[in-house]
Amino acid sequence: VIHMNYAQTLGEKAKAAAPKMAAASPKLKNNALAAVAQALLSKKEEIKAANALDLTAAKENNMSAAMQDRLRLTDARIEDMAKAIDQLIAMDDPVGTVTGGSVRPNGLRIMKTRVPLGSIGIIFESRPNVTVDAATLCLKAGNTVLLRGGKEAINSNKAMTAIMRSAVAKAGLPEDCIQLVEDTSRDSAVALMKMN
Repeated sequence: VIHMNYAQTLGEKAKAAAPKMAAASPKLKNNALAAVAQALLSKKEEIKAANALDLTAAKENNMSAAMQDRLRLTDARIEDMAKAIDQLIAMDDPVGTVTGGSVRPNGLRIMKTRVPLGSIGIIFESRPNVTVDAATLCLKAGNTVLLRGGKEAINSNKAMTAIMRSAVAKAGLPEDCIQLVEDTSRDSAVALMKMN
């Protein structure tokens, strides 16, 4: 029951932020993305400190060397995340793009236009860079996102989510457009999948 209520609360916050996200201009979204990239770079030490906690736990849990490497965040990897955001900023805004259409015999024009989905839930494991990739892709497309990463990367994910939320809020978007499910039990994933 706790899990369902917790997931429900996050879902309600995401839904409340969705109209603001859908209405956000390309400029506002790109400014928020730029703020996120900048914040990640300026808070590298904070991110690596959180990541070190995950790596210590990984060693204690005898995680394979390959898995530990996937989990590790270095300066270069954080810089790569920021570069990926810059590439995202450079891309055309998908919202409002007309992908097709026709004119009916009575003159009625029918257009197929891209619109945001609203709120997206993403369940993923291990690689903490997915946290940033998923959040920023959703932001670019005008969606809110509920991120549910694996327990191995919980400290890294918490740190990066807090940094991203603060950056988007400063840029003028609702911080609840990016949320992390901090409960990494199986129940929270199930609750997220059952949410409407």
